[in-house]
Amino acid sequence: MGVPAFFRWLSRKYASIIVHCVEEKSKECNGVRIPVDTSKPNPNEVEFDNLYLDMNGIIHPCTHPEDKPAPKNEDEMMVAIFEYIDRLFNIVRPRRVLYMAIDGVAPRAKMNQQRSRRFRASKEGVELQEEKKKVREEIYQRGGYLPPDEIKERFDSNCITPGTEFMDNLAKCLRYYIAERLSNDPGWRNLTVVLSDASVPGEGEHKIMDFIRRQRAQPNHDPNTHHCLCGADADLIMLGLATHEPNFTIIREEFKPNKPRPCALCGQMGHEIKDCQGLAREKQGEHDQFADSVPVSEQEFIFIRLSVLREYLERELTMASLPFPFNFERSVDDWVFMCFFVGNDFLPHLPSLEIREGAIDRLVAIYKDVVHKTGGYLTENGFVHLERVEMIMQAVGVAEDNIFKKRKEDDEAFKRRMKEKKKRLKRPAFLPTGQFAPQALGGRAIPQPIQNARHTSQQLQLDGPGTRGEKRKAEDSDSEPEPEDNVRLWEDGWKQRYYKTKFDVDASDETFRRKVVKSYVEGLCWVLRYYYQGCASWKWYFPFHYAPFASDFKDIKGMFMEFETGTKPFKPLEQLMGVFPAASGNFLPTTWRALMTNPDSSIIDFYPEDFAIDLNGKKYAWQGVALLPFVDERRLRAALEEVYPDLTPEERKRNSLGSDMLFVGKSHPLCDFVRELYLTKPSEGTEMPPELCHGIQGASIYFYFYVLFINIFHFIVNVNVILIPSKVLKPSDWEKSNRGPWKPQLGFNPNRQQVHLDQSAFRALSHNMNRDRPRDGLYSNAPPPGNYHGGPYRPSHGGPSHGPINAHVPHFPSKFLSSHLKELNTQVLTAQEGCAQTGTWIPIGLFLCILFFCVLS
Repeated sequence: MGVPAFFRWLSRKYASIIVHCVEEKSKECNGVRIPVDTSKPNPNEVEFDNLYLDMNGIIHPCTHPEDKPAPKNEDEMMVAIFEYIDRLFNIVRPRRVLYMAIDGVAPRAKMNQQRSRRFRASKEGVELQEEKKKVREEIYQRGGYLPPDEIKERFDSNCITPGTEFMDNLAKCLRYYIAERLSNDPGWRNLTVVLSDASVPGEGEHKIMDFIRRQRAQPNHDPNTHHCLCGADADLIMLGLATHEPNFTIIREEFKPNKPRPCALCGQMGHEIKDCQGLAREKQGEHDQFADSVPVSEQEFIFIRLSVLREYLERELTMASLPFPFNFERSVDDWVFMCFFVGNDFLPHLPSLEIREGAIDRLVAIYKDVVHKTGGYLTENGFVHLERVEMIMQAVGVAEDNIFKKRKEDDEAFKRRMKEKKKRLKRPAFLPTGQFAPQALGGRAIPQPIQNARHTSQQLQLDGPGTRGEKRKAEDSDSEPEPEDNVRLWEDGWKQRYYKTKFDVDASDETFRRKVVKSYVEGLCWVLRYYYQGCASWKWYFPFHYAPFASDFKDIKGMFMEFETGTKPFKPLEQLMGVFPAASGNFLPTTWRALMTNPDSSIIDFYPEDFAIDLNGKKYAWQGVALLPFVDERRLRAALEEVYPDLTPEERKRNSLGSDMLFVGKSHPLCDFVRELYLTKPSEGTEMPPELCHGIQGASIYFYFYVLFINIFHFIVNVNVILIPSKVLKPSDWEKSNRGPWKPQLGFNPNRQQVHLDQSAFRALSHNMNRDRPRDGLYSNAPPPGNYHGGPYRPSHGGPSHGPINAHVPHFPSKFLSSHLKELNTQVLTAQEGCAQTGTWIPIGLFLCILFFCVLS
């Protein structure tokens, strides 16, 4: 989902959904790397059944990483992708199914966003080259030094689109990779692997969801299957909730802001291209053996437990005294639907709803107040009750004027704080780092070596005491130029100015406003259907760059009836013509490419060389709206009819649509079935026996040994006993009068042992903690207060909630430290998080003190 702040908001509000992954590393013996045995139990104390990989979230960081040198060629890219999959497989260790899904041809509603991204990438690439050329000339004029400008082909990330030769090569390499792992890796031995490459229509995550939905409907499906989905998009959280599966976990990279990046001009660390001084590079190592290396730290992974998020939502959404029976699953569907209003890949967010301003909390509060009057829920099985949605929107519309004024006040307050901060940091203008950094009196910290001595020396000369009397540069001014805002939502008349500026129509044009609202209502219905049932129409899209106001949603009940049936997706090369700029035309056939550049082309207006970006109240260009013309499907297809005969046989193959492929190894129970297909070579589809394939059911068509095309088929009503996961959060009705200690679940294991410390360790704790603290409660068995989001109770960040420390336990024997150091480390961290849960944070030196007393004992 196109909401960059959604995960940040979610993880801060519902902290216990996050668990850091435990990753077992491979070992090296006599120069030989010993791989991890993934057939052994999962070190995260949980066994996952199915692992689903949204492959585009793997392909992009492996082909053009931002925090390390890029692969030199396509072969290195493929190896990087294989290593990334191996690492994920090592962490998750699925036991039944591995599903790899690469984005295929997307619905038209998604293609508009893809078009915007690819045109932006092309525009930013040109601007970067121009900036590098400008800065290089300035440095040369000052007599600076820069390494020679290497003439090498820039990797165009736009090639990661269905229909390109790169994606075809990737599919071939993944088939080889899967066959090799099934033959040689013990963890893959009994695994069923499904590869849905770029020839299969649909976005990767939605192909995964379609697979899950269809398998859930089979009579052989196990309702207690534990799913794990890999991907960084926020919409994966929504999709996971939409499945209503009790055991659903998402794995993603842990986001670490402000990671150091090398200068794009000189390749050195510590500065950006605009601050490059053209200093000679220092020798890296005794023989300059680390010349091309960039100091990077390996990215860590986290789990997002949707079962715990469901616990949070159950507390937040439960309502009493409803005129109809409360149904938690229906309320979850409504919560997912309301999140669409703050932004997604198919619709722009409403102007009055910003997630950073608590828009979701506002919507939930309105929902809980209005639902008593609606007579029912907003959604049902993927369909929307528009008359009830209108009541929510009208309640938001009443507050729109105050929301815009409050936004302006907050923005002005933020600017004042930043201006004051700059004044405080103005002297000294430059604080050296490393061994020249100032140290606190009495401190025992060891100065760290500087990263770039020449750059630091240059900065000391430029910003030293001798320069204080110099005239400040224009860019050092306290005020930065503000983007012009002609709408001024915080002033009266904002609606008239909005429609005039964004749509070039008068606000009094009621017919046009109804047209925009109607398209948005259709979009809401399309997106919900897409999440719960699949693509309702491959050709529908929202034909405007901006959204209407919440107060415009009036009389919307009859605005939508049904989508056009029988629509089909674009073919891969047709989609390339719809989303590529002319600069990426080298990935297309020659005659097709000419339609992008020939002035006499009937569709030349689809490919502007430059285009405007409306910041729309934002600060950065990537947050703005790319004002690109929408592609007319009929005109595009008419133009392509003339060049279709020019396709080569290889290009025709890349332009065709495919199906999912299923792989099994020799030891898999389904292998004999596959061997029989290999020998008999049936001409029609054959139904797979689900009892031999972890309940997977569908029609298979012979392709080649160990590989099958599969088409999962019809829905069947399924009734099974579901084992609800153990509760993780503290009971909401807990009271101090209740007897017995509260013992929350730590990580995935509900039976993990609590930490045991001796009295010497508690003396260390007492010494390091605040002496003025209350003496009752910190080490007692009393639980935190009942309200999980208020009061002194503070859930641990980056991990699950943990319980109090048991004070009456024996001490550690000395041999424990030598043989179970890793377990000791885990338990001490558990103790730290347990104390943090009660509202007090343990100092950094606590961990060292505990280890010291354990050694003494």
